[in-house]
Amino acid sequence: MADKRRHPVSKLAWAGRRSLLGSFAFALPRVYLLILLVPAFLIVIGTLGYCYLEECSLFDGLYMTVITLTTVGYGEHPKALSTEGRVFTIFLLLGGVFTFFWAASEMIRAIVSGEMRGILERVRMERSLAELKDHLIVCGYGRMGKLVCREFSQQKLPFVVIEDNATLLQEFSLPYGIPMHGDATTDEGLRRAGVERARALVTVAGSDAENLFIVMSARLLNENLFIVARAEEENAQQKLLRAGANRVVSPYIIGGSRVAQAVLRPTVVDFIELATRSEHFELQIEEVKIALASSLIGQTLAGSLLHKRYGIFIVAIKKASGQMVYNPPGDNVIELNDTLICLGHREQLDHLERLAAGRAPKP
Repeated sequence: MADKRRHPVSKLAWAGRRSLLGSFAFALPRVYLLILLVPAFLIVIGTLGYCYLEECSLFDGLYMTVITLTTVGYGEHPKALSTEGRVFTIFLLLGGVFTFFWAASEMIRAIVSGEMRGILERVRMERSLAELKDHLIVCGYGRMGKLVCREFSQQKLPFVVIEDNATLLQEFSLPYGIPMHGDATTDEGLRRAGVERARALVTVAGSDAENLFIVMSARLLNENLFIVARAEEENAQQKLLRAGANRVVSPYIIGGSRVAQAVLRPTVVDFIELATRSEHFELQIEEVKIALASSLIGQTLAGSLLHKRYGIFIVAIKKASGQMVYNPPGDNVIELNDTLICLGHREQLDHLERLAAGRAPKP
């Protein structure tokens, strides 16, 4: 989150303000740009005209222009106008007053109707998108997309959700998320969402064809992006993987298997449900990757005292080569880039994450 405290005005602050004003001007429709330019144009023409015809100072010319355009009058002017000045005033009144008040009324209408607020919100959204880095992108805000976004929000992860149906985004109110109305199948839509700076993308569009196109486009724009795609049909899984998806999830296959297991192994299903839901803090399954600075590198599982000291169970270890070691023995050596699949309380898992990252655990 950006620091909102006030600081002394600096060159950097002024540059940020100019950037915001530039973004606002770029986002304005042409009619609103015209509304902003018309009064300034009339004031400049009027000021220069009075200075030339009446041989007065710039301030006197500006004063005459303002009181003329606002129909206040010019009784306080230091000297009477010449014939040329009066003719110029007539044209300035006839040609400028109605235009000036039209611009003022249009601006008031835009503010009252909420159009200006919508423009400001779009500017803020574009600015927020430009500042995001290592965030998540969700393509589609249907039934599954809402569940994915809710999970990311509960984990306090910044994300952007792209949806081409603006009606669905009207109900969006999740923290840590930015709703964006656009087409995720286009390169422009993905770039606006910051796909080149994102760390992962989830595509849960309504059809396999859309998901396939999104995966291909995202992979071409960011070759290091981790992509998870939804598949409706079984034969779409291999296509999505070949297109560049790292993981493919089929809701119907998973749902069917879960229903069958709920009959055959109900207690096991209850345990998995308990351990994999983020709102259950009693017991969770987590994956932790061993970083270069971790003190666990080179230690055995028994020597690390992870279970004795923190009460953590290591269920499996995924090696950097991709090999999965299930129920690893105590003499298994922890290596760089190992991913530990562990079971424990949330506080215990937080300790392990700090150790794996090379940070000292909290006392």
